[in-house]
Amino acid sequence: MFTGIVEAVGTLTAITPKGEDISVTVEVGKLDMSDVKLGDSIATNGVCLTVVDFSQTSYTADLSLETLKKTGFADYQAGDKVNLEKAMLPTTRFGGHIVSGHVDGVGEIVERNMVGRAIEFWVAMPSEIAKYVAEKGSITVDGISLTVNALRKDAFKLTIVPHTGEETTIADFHVGRKVNLEVDVLARYMERLLTAQRDQQPESRITMDFLQQNGFA
Repeated sequence: MFTGIVEAVGTLTAITPKGEDISVTVEVGKLDMSDVKLGDSIATNGVCLTVVDFSQTSYTADLSLETLKKTGFADYQAGDKVNLEKAMLPTTRFGGHIVSGHVDGVGEIVERNMVGRAIEFWVAMPSEIAKYVAEKGSITVDGISLTVNALRKDAFKLTIVPHTGEETTIADFHVGRKVNLEVDVLARYMERLLTAQRDQQPESRITMDFLQQNGFA
């Protein structure tokens, strides 16, 4: 589990094909690796990856074909910058929102504008996740916990303050860039709860014919 508060910006130093899968090696920048162990999880541009090898300055992780299909990793190249966050601890300050590291879809930057010192982005989103995105709600974009400031039918707006731009990769986003999106997990649980309640309701015997026959319609 993560919070979407990026701890460091790393660099992809190697992308190695392994059949249909790949492994990636990431130079971690200022990320503290002193407590990292084999099997630990590190969110890499919002994708929860398992550490299979590491040093004090880098780690290696394997990515399955499914991950490549569902995320932007299929388009990444050695030298690309990535947002990094280690899995949260019970004692971690919860500064963002609940992030699982399981990408729901890939979006695309369609507008970028400067508004004072802030950067305003419009991000196109897949239609299947649009229902989970709410104005003033939370969304994870390439591993960054962000607030949705406005909505269109197929896109949402982000307003990025200078600090966020300095501590993540988002200041380098350009129109056409693909980004990993994860919706607020609470929205998914709410949908499941409402769907389950609806499915458990007994079938109503009140029909239009019944209402007409009894003078109600």
